[in-house]
Amino acid sequence: MSDVLVLYYSRYGATEALAREVCRGVDSVAGMAARLRTVPPVSANSEASEETIPESGPPYVSLTDLAECTGIVMGSPTRFGNMSSALKYFIDSTVNDWMKGTLIDKPAGVFTSTSSLHGGSETTLLTMAIPLLHHGMLYVGLPYSEEQLSTTTTGGSVYGATHVTWSRNPDSLSDDEKSLAAALGQRVAGIAAKLVA
Repeated sequence: MSDVLVLYYSRYGATEALAREVCRGVDSVAGMAARLRTVPPVSANSEASEETIPESGPPYVSLTDLAECTGIVMGSPTRFGNMSSALKYFIDSTVNDWMKGTLIDKPAGVFTSTSSLHGGSETTLLTMAIPLLHHGMLYVGLPYSEEQLSTTTTGGSVYGATHVTWSRNPDSLSDDEKSLAAALGQRVAGIAAKLVA
């Protein structure tokens, strides 16, 4: 069994809901398993620190997860058209892995959530892809063969999976959003399986 790291930060639950659908897609590929991880929030108080294990939910990511996994699907809520500071903080800590080439030639995809249709989801996806490309990863999006891209009235993009909450229940993903998030996980895992073989 090979693992695909599904790494996310979620403040209110919307991005976590997408992450779980991505995991469903990863797990649908023979010989592949999703490894769900999150990152701790970043505090403005420089004296504050988080426990090493979260109170609930998946464990915090470690640099070992990067080395052990055959691919990554990374998600964040949209923050002014960019990833959250918590996820960026973790990515900024991966310089040694960049120098060692830990992630070179591994497939990667991205996903995001926002409260409005034009809330910067596509720029968030693209800005999340930039450090992954610097790591030498192979960027995986969603092709238009995914029919929901042409019919969705909520989230979805060729750049990655998205969710629009419309300021409602944050984890109320539409059927299209669920399908596209699972398709992203399945694509990354499928490509990782071919590369491992």
